[in-house]
This record gives sequence, structure tokens and C-alpha cells, in this order.
Amino acid sequence: MEYALTFSSNNEQLLAIVHPSAKNSETGVLIVVGGPQYRVGSHRQFVQLARCLADAGYSTMRFDYTGMGDSSGNKAEFDNIDDDIAAAIDAFMQQQPELKRVVIWGLCDAASAALIYAHQDPRVKGLVILNPWLRSEQAMGKTMLRFYYLQRLFSRDFWRKLIAGRVDVTASVKEVKSFAADSINTGNKSHQASYQELMKKGLQQFNGKLLLILSGNDLTAKEFEQQAFTDKTWQKIKSAQCFTERLTDSDHTFSTKKWKRKVERYTLEFLRSI
Repeated sequence: MEYALTFSSNNEQLLAIVHPSAKNSETGVLIVVGGPQYRVGSHRQFVQLARCLADAGYSTMRFDYTGMGDSSGNKAEFDNIDDDIAAAIDAFMQQQPELKRVVIWGLCDAASAALIYAHQDPRVKGLVILNPWLRSEQAMGKTMLRFYYLQRLFSRDFWRKLIAGRVDVTASVKEVKSFAADSINTGNKSHQASYQELMKKGLQQFNGKLLLILSGNDLTAKEFEQQAFTDKTWQKIKSAQCFTERLTDSDHTFSTKKWKRKVERYTLEFLRSI
């Protein structure tokens, strides 16, 4: 039976929900929450995922990090929650003493946070990261040009609107020029550079297995793929210990029942390989 738990991190009280499994697997799953979400997730995704994993034999814990949901404190930035993740794993393994290893599961900037953290903790043997946040002006410019404006040129609806005079041509040209300029601009803001470097370092130094799940209908996923699969310094993402699954028609949060079930299946298959 799932139950609530509170634990401390840097003098703040964090709230978690533990989903124990009756099968006493030595592998547990920690769901890290990202973006504006809290422990329930968009369309109850994290609740459903945790119950699915527990039923399949993997105890699972989902929690609100500092300042999110029902946890106290000011909202922490995703690249500054290492202490929260460490405290969550401490509490999780104390509650479930059969656990010998943990897999971190994260969506969007929680996936980024997981990449930043995992190599520092030998208890973490696997990562499931979905549509990681890897925003930069250069990658965003390339992504918008390739996946948005190019697709519009092949859209019948776009040409109907253009002929009917319902497209602001001047504004559209300015947008294209702006994204084109961004796509060749190699300068990054300091915060962008810092968290991107931390993610890259985390991937390079992580010795466990990794499952990357990408949505086909999501600019965040395309932006990550644009950088990670073309930059040589990210090449470990293509190594034998990293696996990639793509849901070609899915949105960012895997909002349909079909997409959620696929994510659950991919996660379970990965857990069985740990």
C-alpha cells in the first residue's frame, strides 16, 4: 500500500509518496519531478507509472523537491537539487531496506537534473530520461528552422492562409531571420553553459545504463537530439550502455493512454536489464 513520507534536505521538509512492491526487488525507482509539475505529474502520469512499476516488482518513490508541491522552501533550480536527490535516495533506501540499487526516472528538466547527479552516487545504476531539457539559443534556432518553418512550407493550410492574406509575411520573415541568426550564434548565456556542461560531464562520468525516450512531436526532444546526437562531446549517448526509444507521434508529456503505456513498457524492459 502506497504511503506518504517526509524527509529533510538542507533544513527543508520534502514530501514523498512511496509505492512498495511485495516482490522485494533489489532495484528501486526514484521519480524526480521536473518543470512546473509536482509528484502527481501531468495527467497523473507519475502516479500511474509508480503503481505500474510497483505492481511489476519495483518499489518506487516520487517526491517534491525543495519549493515544489508540498515541500517547504523556495523553489530550487533543476540544476541545483543534488542534495534533494541524495536525501530522497537515503530516505527511500531506509524505508525499503531490501534495495541495493536505484534507477532515477525523470522527464524534461528532471531528466537534466538526473544526468547532473547520477555519476556522483554509486547507488544509482541506471537512468531513464525523457525529453531532457538542453536549451540553447543556437540549438533552438536550428530546431525551429528544421522542424517548424520547413514543415510549414509543406503545409496546405499554410499556403491557403498565405493566399487568403491571413499570414503576416513581414513578421514571419523577421522570425525566420532571428532563428537563422541564433542557429549560427555560438555564444551561450552563463547559466545555459553551466548546466549544459554539468549534464555533459554527468553523462561522460556515469558508469551505469541509460534509457533515453524521445517524443516525436516535441521541440524539447528535438532540441536535445539536435545537440546530443551531432556534438562529438556527447557521443557517449550512442554507446552500448545507452538505449534510445522514440515515440514518433507523442507530445512532450506522453499525454495519451497509449503513449503512457509505451513509456511504462520501455521502463520495465530497461529495469529488467539492470
